[in-house]
Amino acid sequence: MTSLFTPSTPRAKRCLGLLSVLALALMQGCGGGADTKQNDPPVAEPPVVPPTIPPSTPASGLDRRPSNATCLAGDRPAGDDQITLTPFTNLTFNASLALLQAPGDNSHWYVVEQGGLVKRFDGTAATTTTTFIDMRARVTSGGETGLLGMAFHPNFPTDKRVFLSYTIRVGGNLVSRVSSFISNDAGATLDSGSESVLLTLNQPEDNHNGGNIAFGPDRLLYIGFGDGGGAGDAHGTTGNGQRLTTLLGKMLRIDVDSGSPYGIPVGNPFASHAACPAAGRAASECPEIYAWGFRNPWRWSFDRSNGELWLADVGQGQWEEVDKVVVGGNYGWRCREGAHNYSPTTAGCSTAPLIEPVAEYDHTLGYSITGGYVYRGTQTTSLRGRYLFGDFGSGRIFAWIPENATADAPRKPTQLLASGLSIASFAQGNDGELYVVAYDSLRKIVFQAPTASTSLPEKLSATGCVSASDVTKPADGLIPYDINAVFWSDGASKQRWIALPDGANATVQNDGDWSFPIGTVLMKNFRVDERLLETRLLKRHNDGNWSGATYEWNTAQTDATLLRGGAIRDIGSGHQWLFPSESQCLECHTSIADRALGLESQQLDRNFTYPQTARTANQVVTLTTVGVVTGTNSTAPLPDPFDTSKPLGDRARAYLHTNCSQCHRPGGPTPSAMDLRFNTAFAATGTCNVAPQSGDLGVGATAKLIAPGASADSIVVNRANRRDEHGMPPLGSLAVDSAGVALLKSWIDSLTGC
Repeated sequence: MTSLFTPSTPRAKRCLGLLSVLALALMQGCGGGADTKQNDPPVAEPPVVPPTIPPSTPASGLDRRPSNATCLAGDRPAGDDQITLTPFTNLTFNASLALLQAPGDNSHWYVVEQGGLVKRFDGTAATTTTTFIDMRARVTSGGETGLLGMAFHPNFPTDKRVFLSYTIRVGGNLVSRVSSFISNDAGATLDSGSESVLLTLNQPEDNHNGGNIAFGPDRLLYIGFGDGGGAGDAHGTTGNGQRLTTLLGKMLRIDVDSGSPYGIPVGNPFASHAACPAAGRAASECPEIYAWGFRNPWRWSFDRSNGELWLADVGQGQWEEVDKVVVGGNYGWRCREGAHNYSPTTAGCSTAPLIEPVAEYDHTLGYSITGGYVYRGTQTTSLRGRYLFGDFGSGRIFAWIPENATADAPRKPTQLLASGLSIASFAQGNDGELYVVAYDSLRKIVFQAPTASTSLPEKLSATGCVSASDVTKPADGLIPYDINAVFWSDGASKQRWIALPDGANATVQNDGDWSFPIGTVLMKNFRVDERLLETRLLKRHNDGNWSGATYEWNTAQTDATLLRGGAIRDIGSGHQWLFPSESQCLECHTSIADRALGLESQQLDRNFTYPQTARTANQVVTLTTVGVVTGTNSTAPLPDPFDTSKPLGDRARAYLHTNCSQCHRPGGPTPSAMDLRFNTAFAATGTCNVAPQSGDLGVGATAKLIAPGASADSIVVNRANRRDEHGMPPLGSLAVDSAGVALLKSWIDSLTGC
């Protein structure tokens, strides 16, 4: 079974495990719909009366829009939801990574943006923000770098210091820095000129920076750093996670109220040892170390009731884990990934006393863990005292409820909500209430009792989306479509349909994406050698959220059965087929790409022969004429990547657009700064002659994301041409697209510059 390896997030988090791969994401889709934002509230759609077109009209392939009363999304199947999310403020933010309040002051909130801004807003009537501090000229940001953490001194504002954790280039080298700054106006602003650097740490790679900071109940400052980046903790013979002469892969604890620039707490395991500077590490263990064996501790917190430290450590290619951290603890990386062997032959692994994770989950549930908090607020819920956390990639929110674990999955958490958000962080107010921090918005967690909800039909024949007389065909209300540049789906052929509620229509956005109304269902069939393997449905439900479902066809081709949680099946001739899980559908159909990957003007601008009329006509013209979509967009159509009559560069860029840009674009769920959309100028894609952030995969010093004239040195091609934990796509595919790889090689070898 191929590893469902997926990158981390521009939120400064993932590391080569998942979202930290900087290469292309050739993900196959789970349906194909679009959406303004995954969690936008339902919007009342204007009534649309589908016009009737005379058959003699040559511009349209359909005479009229079919009525659809059977294939509708309805309520979202979320019967196990125990929480809901409500908008906390109508303010929007740019790559927000943290939300916090000053000690004892409930009047304002502070939002940390990855690019280097900290914004402040009123806690009761937020209509605008003010700038607390602007560090953008100082901070190196993008991928997993940036302004990553902030902490007020426990005695603030009596003690005027506020601490920031960020990355910066010094002499061309990436450095993590923790500094204090002074607020001279009780928290209205922070003086950027008052910086006092406490700690500097050289970073060998751009990913796995960690960067979260917080004061513990002991009033000491805790700092989390990743293992130095790349994949598999490959720095040195033992890696950094297990090496005690480096601060990488560690939780640190320092005393900012003593020493210069800080003191070492007497309870640290190596407190009596010599100093451990950022460069030229001392031969002895570093006295700042509190605990070790971490890959990338992305968000951690203290239980305000008992002081326990809960930490989320981002996995490599298989497992995400939750650790309860104690002083002097070794949490296993790289000997172990979660509770499983990763590199047990590493020196010291066989004798080291390793602490197993409290909870873990595999990549059917998500692929980039985000740490949260133990709930200690005042809402009535059985979840008080439970640790809540989430996953950036899948948007799922979990709780660790040990009573719900089973013998065969003793560390599996309990899902509370499939939010559809890219969860960068959680937050806790002074009152103990919890919040979700997404890149562009903030939401409050509201606890509720579980309620019954609509269940998905077990059989495709019962969904109302297929014909009652022949389940291999769509219901009459569905409208077929095709696209110019086809997604790679392990060689399968595909058929696609749109099902809209009567009286509603899609709209064309400024970038050409089509936004679909509440109730929409998008259906896709997958065939191999003419045999139906799978039907996927992507639905926009009554609450505005999208969900994915997959149905597996029986060998008799008489019906398909709902498949929960995903699977890999042998399909004959030594080949396997991957059925995605529900969360993986939304991991591919990203919110930043508006969920519907193929339904955009430049993909749909092509001729199509409609089986209803046997007429061939332009799809955009047809769908506009019969009232399926409103609005126009002048974007030129994408070329077919394998139509050799088209320019080579355009074909390669179209391939990257259709297979990669749903993740690799501004705000996308990867740790890289790549923008692989077709309409982005090549020089602005962040790929040409750019060094990889997540390791060179053995290429060496000449490695670039795209090296003009040298495809062998290009990491984009290297990742596309493999299916191990370093390969792309990270999920949804078990086979390399050899024709696509050949196309990329030809294009890159033909380049003479950027």
